[in-house]
Amino acid sequence: MARNAKQKSTVDAQAESLWAEHGELFRDPAQINGHFELRSSIDQRLLDFKVKGDWWGVLERLKITLLVGREYEHFVLALGSGKRPQISYMPVPHPSGIAVDRKQLQVHIASTRNPNQIFTLKAVQGLCHRDDVSVLLPRTKPLVSVRSTFFPGCLYIHDLAMIGGKLHANAVGQNAVIKIEDDGSFERVWWPDCIERDGKPDFGKNYIQLNSIAPGATLAKSFFSASSDKISARRPGHHNYPVDGRGVIFSGQSRQVIASGLTRPHSARLGGGLGQERLWVDNSGYGEFGYIDDAVFCPVVTLPGWTRGLSICQDVAFVGTSRVIPRFAQYAPGLDVNSSICAVHAIAIKSGKVLGSIAWNYGNQIFAIDWLPAKQSAGFPFLYKGNKDNKNNKDTRGLFYAFKT
Repeated sequence: MARNAKQKSTVDAQAESLWAEHGELFRDPAQINGHFELRSSIDQRLLDFKVKGDWWGVLERLKITLLVGREYEHFVLALGSGKRPQISYMPVPHPSGIAVDRKQLQVHIASTRNPNQIFTLKAVQGLCHRDDVSVLLPRTKPLVSVRSTFFPGCLYIHDLAMIGGKLHANAVGQNAVIKIEDDGSFERVWWPDCIERDGKPDFGKNYIQLNSIAPGATLAKSFFSASSDKISARRPGHHNYPVDGRGVIFSGQSRQVIASGLTRPHSARLGGGLGQERLWVDNSGYGEFGYIDDAVFCPVVTLPGWTRGLSICQDVAFVGTSRVIPRFAQYAPGLDVNSSICAVHAIAIKSGKVLGSIAWNYGNQIFAIDWLPAKQSAGFPFLYKGNKDNKNNKDTRGLFYAFKT
């Protein structure tokens, strides 16, 4: 009996310890936003930065908050300007596309893990009245998640874009573009002619890495980038997949190639420049940013890294560069792998001049960039330790307890 009592006492003590440990999990809002990431804190070294040129001045002149997705580090950054620049972040599993709906005042972020997700965020506009806690309303109007929708991982969602007031995404795993409804359903609405066999589209495998959307007013007025326009036994992800000069741009209207000769092109966008709207794109494998003119890619600037992530605001293009992942070095034949950096560069699109840059020494991969008006929101609730003015935004638990959007 004594032995059984001792064993029971040991089991009880271990169980109490185990229950206590589990009882403290998921108390931090960052864990919930990161969909139950056990490590709620982001290593602050990933956020440490250096700037060159008039980086903060450009953001202040444009009066914007810049959103930057750090893909393999699992968070999205917000860079806000003002009297005191503010840097904030939100944990997101493997963020890819970012689309700001400036009409509906909301932000969509794709999370490309299996299953895929799309987070929808809105700015905090007020707080619920509470008698049990005292919460201050942050003056920064931080963005908070209001919805997360799950999708099959075989979609392999990359880019997001607003077309005709509806959210669209690249279903890279199906060589198609999908339209996403408010109820979370989706349908394929566009694909290039080259994936059809005997008049039937092949959605069964990722054949061409259809990875970005340059959104126009309609699908017909939009454009799409891909790593190739051929179905073959060698597919994206294979070590021997040919990339140099194989990249293309498709027309939404004709579903045919309208520009070729690119190398792993990303982040196609339509925007102003040189007196007219142009089709801009990152020629990733050569670290270039430029535009398409008469079916030819015209580089404007070459940057130190894998160019991916592009957002245009007025006369400035914000272009991301990433380090080249060693196992994917064959995809970057025009880059010095060892000198590539994780950074965002503000480019004057009419001259190609680099107006300013922000770089992260411990940074790795950038996928998407977009902007929203600074008056709408200055970023996220989770602050970089180096922020100088954070006294009104310390209590994230209180904020998530009582926010209203």
